Amino acid sequence: MNHPPTATDQPTRIGLVAATAAGRRHARTLADAWPHARLVTADTVADALRAAWAECDAVVAFLATGAVVRILAPLLGDKHTDPAVVVVDEAARHAVALLGGHAGGANDLAGRAGAVLDARPVVTTATDAVGLPGLDTLGWPVEGAVAAVSRAILDGEPVTLVADAAWPLPALPDNVRPAPTPSGPVEPAGSAEPAGPVEPAGSAPPAGPVPPGERVEAGSAPAGPTVGGYRLLVSDRVVPLDDRTAVLRPPSLVAGVGASRGVPAAEVRGLLDRVLAEAGLSPASLRHLASADIKADEAGIRATADALGVPLVTHPAAELAAVDVPHPSEVVRAAVGTPSVAEAAALLGGDAALLVPKTATAMATVAVARHAPRGRLAIVGLGPGAPDLRTARAAAELRRAAVVVGLDQYVDQVRDLLRPGTRVLASGLGAEEERARAAVAEAVAGHAVALVGSGDAGVYAMASPALEYADERIDVVGVPGVTAALAAGALLGAPLGHDHAYLSLSDLHTPWEVIARRVAAAAEGDFVALLYNPRSRARDWQLGAALEVFAAHRPPDTPVGVVRNASRPDERVHLATLADLDPALVDMYSVVVVGSSQTRVVAGRMVTPRGYRWRR
Repeated sequence: MNHPPTATDQPTRIGLVAATAAGRRHARTLADAWPHARLVTADTVADALRAAWAECDAVVAFLATGAVVRILAPLLGDKHTDPAVVVVDEAARHAVALLGGHAGGANDLAGRAGAVLDARPVVTTATDAVGLPGLDTLGWPVEGAVAAVSRAILDGEPVTLVADAAWPLPALPDNVRPAPTPSGPVEPAGSAEPAGPVEPAGSAPPAGPVPPGERVEAGSAPAGPTVGGYRLLVSDRVVPLDDRTAVLRPPSLVAGVGASRGVPAAEVRGLLDRVLAEAGLSPASLRHLASADIKADEAGIRATADALGVPLVTHPAAELAAVDVPHPSEVVRAAVGTPSVAEAAALLGGDAALLVPKTATAMATVAVARHAPRGRLAIVGLGPGAPDLRTARAAAELRRAAVVVGLDQYVDQVRDLLRPGTRVLASGLGAEEERARAAVAEAVAGHAVALVGSGDAGVYAMASPALEYADERIDVVGVPGVTAALAAGALLGAPLGHDHAYLSLSDLHTPWEVIARRVAAAAEGDFVALLYNPRSRARDWQLGAALEVFAAHRPPDTPVGVVRNASRPDERVHLATLADLDPALVDMYSVVVVGSSQTRVVAGRMVTPRGYRWRR
């Protein structure tokens, strides 16, 4: 399968504008930290700001806010296309997200600028101020009365959530309530052929508006304006809009595209727009375009994907040939090795239903399928404990989740990051399997789930048990964290400068005979050893046994470091040797680092030489 490179959400071109020597100094600091930032100059500061606005994806202006407002006011267009603008004061005390807070990324940019300049980010968008998800921050296109519905959510007014399927949305406050179970499917107004469930023969779709509280059936959409109240719809259908309805466009549609060599982009785009319009489907819900590998370099298809802002995903002919389609063609099989390109490519990759069978022009063929939503499981490493060692991505995933699952003491560390309405499933020590099963079950049910663990979730933590139960029905996102070993290593010095091995001394899940063989292998191989779960009340002899094995292969003065509660308030660092380490100092909150034969103590710090030639 051929996927294009993934684009970053951060601006790629950042213009820096300054009027004074201090401002230019701060701008140079940002330019040194950000490869895609540059100082924009012109005859006047106003001209430089206008040039940055025209040429860049984002602007950081070291000017007075009033001046920036006056200069840019005549240039304002649409928040979805205008550059993000951040204003930083002369002393670099504050970084103000002035324009494009959500859609343009100015809120994030203000945070990044603040981190570099040691300035305080100032974010005034209402949803951020109260910890609610902005409708335009969910990663999906949003249309309609976005401001009105957002204000209703903020003000605590009732908002009915009307979703055409169980999409993994983040936590929403209590005043956003799902609609009750419907009495039957509702067809979209004005569609000639429904793309979803078809009414039984002899029945007609309901006429008139759909009252608030009506749920949209999969493949259908509300047929009329809202009668009182606010609504948030989640649908890929074209729906009538009013001043109390916002529509989130989920990435549910895949357009399969086949084409003759040299097909014009205008022909592909024109055909795609036509079939979507005739089916009552929104192009904003396109997840990607799909085709055969042989079409990966077809300029007309690729240009269409680029213009729509979606990836082009291509598949081998053999995979396409295995898909059951309603309109196979032996002519196509002879040409490209599969009886279907458009229909098969649209259907491949999940639980999908063909909405629009292949439709052709002289040189292009298009088919459209709807893919069922998949729950989302983010496995999040929280780091060793200190909030400033928790990654920004971890924080973002916690805010993205509707359900958070984890050990009670770890969940308590991040409750301040959770959005109002987040459901928390916390449990105590020993319930790892239950937590893993619960997280996967919630994701399978269609929710956005964050399963949290300390350090890195993939290192002696929750990623492994969770992924044993996860299957192709859900999407999984791994969020790495700073491990206890890395935090301990940083406190001890540089003990991990050469090859090292992680070993758990807990025989709860692994027989001691197996652990002993691995300890012996690490000792014989002269690895630096990081010992997790080194000692508990019930297991007070294994650490001593392991140290004896290492002592048989290393000098008695080999450095050994013990770090307890790295980065937490009761952090403790102890440096000893193989000969004199007292195991009684060690418990389950500790990481033990056993040096190799090359590890030395330099100025009170453990150092394992890397072996650079220049040191010789």
